[in-house]
Amino acid sequence: MKKINWGIIGLGNVARNFSEGFSDLNNAKLLAISSLSETKLNYFRNKYKINKNYIYKNYQELLNCKDIDIVYLALPNSLHYEWVLKAIKNSKKLLVEKPAFIKADHATKIKNEILGRNLFFTEGYMYRYNPQILKIIELIKSEELGKVISMETFFCKNILTKKKFFFFEKQKKIDPCHRLFNKELGGGCILDLGCYPVSFSVLIASLMKEIDYRKFKLKNIKRENSIMDVDIDAEAEISFDNIFTSKIKSSFKKSIGSHTVINCEKGNLFIKNTWSSNIEIIQNIDGKRKFLKNKLKKNIYSYEIENISNDIIEGKNKPSFPGVTIEETKINTEILESWLNA
Repeated sequence: MKKINWGIIGLGNVARNFSEGFSDLNNAKLLAISSLSETKLNYFRNKYKINKNYIYKNYQELLNCKDIDIVYLALPNSLHYEWVLKAIKNSKKLLVEKPAFIKADHATKIKNEILGRNLFFTEGYMYRYNPQILKIIELIKSEELGKVISMETFFCKNILTKKKFFFFEKQKKIDPCHRLFNKELGGGCILDLGCYPVSFSVLIASLMKEIDYRKFKLKNIKRENSIMDVDIDAEAEISFDNIFTSKIKSSFKKSIGSHTVINCEKGNLFIKNTWSSNIEIIQNIDGKRKFLKNKLKKNIYSYEIENISNDIIEGKNKPSFPGVTIEETKINTEILESWLNA
């Protein structure tokens, strides 16, 4: 079977998790890596048995490599736009880690560049390839629960305090240079966590034939900033076409989890651990509860890598459903920017 050769630019934690996904696959290989950190390069070289000829200390050198079929861009948010443009100039197919862009005009320009050059591009929301998410999509499309009315979806985790004795909480020491708390690097809970609820809201809205999910407005926006001037707690409501509303929330200070509730005419779907490999679905219909839990057979990133690699093998210039298209990326970015700047 043909294998697609992948290269990774940026070797942070998400790149490590992503790289574990190659071990389960027959159609993809991690061929090349690039980082400015010698320590990270050495770790990846040893862990994933990377040939020394495909280890690059310069991002551009990886883009110049003709043996690479697709690049996974896992740099900090603020660097995405610059390196996506450079990858496009090198005619590289791209998977860009979420959120792909911080500014809507950047997303629009990339959309035009991608379409003009007929290049493959997708945004890295790995949860969309989870078989449990596909099951949810099938249930919604079947209208077994009736039409979707509304939803609420959260991604919140407390990274600002830690519990001490007798349940007292102590403030963690925050590094203002860390990407999560650095505004210049695209920090804050909206871009780091809130992008998930936004993207899921767009996905569910796109399944509803009666609305134009490209028409949206935000309301009831609340946002709390830290002393570093980055958002640490935020919520809003997205109204799609004045018909479907999704309540979204993200936080660095509250441990209320990562759940989603999709409300339908005949009942609802409660989704626990929405963005992880351990999704649990509770279907409530006509007063009866049904648990839909299914253990993944592969690393959650394996599903993403496998599907994208198949798209490339088949010569497609955009991801197959449920992959994120450049049009969806543009909408995701517009919503995130509105949430950040309201």
